[in-house]
Amino acid sequence: MEVKVLSSKLVKPAYNAGATPAPSTEYIPLSIFDKVTFNMQMAIIYAFAPPAPSPAAIEKGLAAVLAQYRAFAGQLGEAPDGTPSVILNDRGARLVEATVDADLVDMAPAKPTPELLKLHPDLEAEHEEVVLLQLTRFRCGSLAVGFTSNHVVADGHATSNFLVAWGRATRGLPMGLPPVHHHKDLFKPRPSPRVEHDHRNREYYLPSPTDVVGHHGDAADNIVIHKAHFSKDFIAGLRAKASEGRGRPFSRFETILAHLWRTMTRARDLSPEETSKIRLSVDGRHRLGQPAEYFGNMVLWAFPRATVGDLLNRPLKHAAQVIHDEVAKVDGAYFQSFVDFACSGAAEKEGLARSAVCKDAQCPDVEVDSWLTFPFYELNFGTGSPSYFMPAYFPTEGMLFLVPSNFGDGSVDAFVPLFQENLQAFKECCYSME
Repeated sequence: MEVKVLSSKLVKPAYNAGATPAPSTEYIPLSIFDKVTFNMQMAIIYAFAPPAPSPAAIEKGLAAVLAQYRAFAGQLGEAPDGTPSVILNDRGARLVEATVDADLVDMAPAKPTPELLKLHPDLEAEHEEVVLLQLTRFRCGSLAVGFTSNHVVADGHATSNFLVAWGRATRGLPMGLPPVHHHKDLFKPRPSPRVEHDHRNREYYLPSPTDVVGHHGDAADNIVIHKAHFSKDFIAGLRAKASEGRGRPFSRFETILAHLWRTMTRARDLSPEETSKIRLSVDGRHRLGQPAEYFGNMVLWAFPRATVGDLLNRPLKHAAQVIHDEVAKVDGAYFQSFVDFACSGAAEKEGLARSAVCKDAQCPDVEVDSWLTFPFYELNFGTGSPSYFMPAYFPTEGMLFLVPSNFGDGSVDAFVPLFQENLQAFKECCYSME
């Protein structure tokens, strides 16, 4: 299906007339958390049913919100002293307008496919901007908003704050509390640093010449992204089964992830002796006493692990408990231990690299991005909430996305990239509670 590009421009921050002059160029040094996160584009798709908001109104709101969120109008680079930084130079966000001579339903399937990449600016090209946007108008009057941002600049929590503020700015409402940025004195080691966890083999690793990272070859051709919809009733049944005999029930997230971990493991047909682990993000804002408005990355990871035999032969409760226990360990003390290690210079001295790297496949492991608590559906440009929201096409086997469904009833959509040969087995056991 052909997408016709009408225009491509840079939208710069619009500062209030009569207010203080536009600020000069500033530099936000990358934090220790920015330096260990994934160096990748975070791409999502919104769809708005007619009457959809006008591109002019969206652009005006974007210019207004960028004046408050200058990092998303800046660039990644270096400060004059060579410090890796986000440069607040008001370069702007890239905005592409496009049309499609088709109805949205013809192009926007229930799950991500390569076709969805046409609703973004070319993600394979080199872009100097931190944020890329594409507004695609369909024949039916619907509007798709393809949003892409550099993960090094902001994590999901920070990005969702921006998106909500953008909608409010477009509607002429106050944007809320301004973002709080990193500064060089924010994350400091304790007077007597105590490295109490094995950060060398969690947030970092020692690379070898034979390591293969990134996306290579045609592996994506053998991967299909399956969308599993879990109704509120199904989730309630899973939670009851997993939490039986337990005083406090497992959370919705713990239960769904435990179920998907077991289901993927079964579909992959792994040997019982193999070990499978999950990488899942843990937000450090409240753990380090930082405000919800902190804009940047403040995420580390928990790594639940179990043998394939234990996952499949023991009940759902076992997998949920493993997840619960590992997340609980990534507490304030863990974050402070990481601060002490990252500030020590050991990683640089020993040649360690960030362990958060993109791969073609995670098997036998799993990675999960949970957007269940982010207010992505609160992006409202004046014509109501989006009719749906989903991650863009991301052909990495084993990298799950959990998002609230567009029904707004507590149900959850899981986007699950699988090898083609494992898809049927996954479908057969996805809705089993055994």
